[in-house]
Amino acid sequence: MMMRQSDFYSHILNRRLGMHMYGHDGLPCLVYPSQNGKSGDFAGFGMVDVCRPWIDRGRLRLYCVDSLDEQTWSATDRAPRERMELHEAWFSHITQEFVPFIHRDSAWEGRLMTLGCSLGATHAANTLFRRPDLFSCVIALSGAYDMRWMLAGYSDELVYLNSPLDSIRGMPADHPWVKLLNSCNIVLCCGQGAWEEEMLRSLRLLEAACHEKGIYPWVDIWGGDVHHDWEWWRRQLPYFLGKLLD
Repeated sequence: MMMRQSDFYSHILNRRLGMHMYGHDGLPCLVYPSQNGKSGDFAGFGMVDVCRPWIDRGRLRLYCVDSLDEQTWSATDRAPRERMELHEAWFSHITQEFVPFIHRDSAWEGRLMTLGCSLGATHAANTLFRRPDLFSCVIALSGAYDMRWMLAGYSDELVYLNSPLDSIRGMPADHPWVKLLNSCNIVLCCGQGAWEEEMLRSLRLLEAACHEKGIYPWVDIWGGDVHHDWEWWRRQLPYFLGKLLD
């Protein structure tokens, strides 16, 4: 399995961010790390290994990026508005700088896939819901979708943009994204075990909001023994990759 490690200079953020890339062909997938994570974490937690059957067959390529969570969602010592402005700049870096890089690097002309676990799942789902013109597939494992929960109830227009529950609820029923979202494969999964309470609550609310708008993601809720942990994400990811890529 081909692996490349490098960094990426963002003119929007005026800094370098790490990236790890796996695979030689197939659907390019933007991979977000879990909360406060870095681009090497996906391999470090064994997630690249469970993707190996699709990577080795040339069905999937992974582009793993750094997060800025420590300075945004996790930075409780900073003002919420400051944190959200930096997060929005990071989102602009992803969509305006890193996505074009993926297309150049892979020579892929279609829409991309994205995936993540925990807060990485939140980022992945948010990316597709905001930009279904750029992404056609997401696997989001144990994400939280009501982002006011991460900010002790604080909300503004930037929180709204990055909170899938709020942005879907506020989307006009005739928005062109509705049709585009229904052309996507949207997989939203969580368990009912330890540390999944908020993920389960917000996922059920997001599912209801989507249905009200005529959007129908695949919501898959696993059992009470399924915890918010890598052990389960290593089981869930190959299951969904098999459904989507085989």
